[in-house]
Amino acid sequence: MDEQTRKTVTQRLASAAGHIKGIERMVQDDEYCIDVIKQIQAVQAALNKVNSLILDNHLHTCVTTAIQGNNADEREAVLREVTSVFDMSNKL
Repeated sequence: MDEQTRKTVTQRLASAAGHIKGIERMVQDDEYCIDVIKQIQAVQAALNKVNSLILDNHLHTCVTTAIQGNNADEREAVLREVTSVFDMSNKL
């Protein structure tokens, strides 16, 4: 992962972690359910953005390298990995 992507991902994860702590406080303080749900949705959106950043980086580095390489088995393995990530996310 390039340094700029690592920095951006790290910052976004720290922000999401802070929001999760806030959600924990909201639950402990018996805040209005819809407000809690909205905060959870915001964290989910933030994590989806982190996923997109990491996937974009992976496609531009690891996948590109594998596709341009001479090892057909490595190409297939990398493509299966990407496909499996999407299969997993559909099962959640």
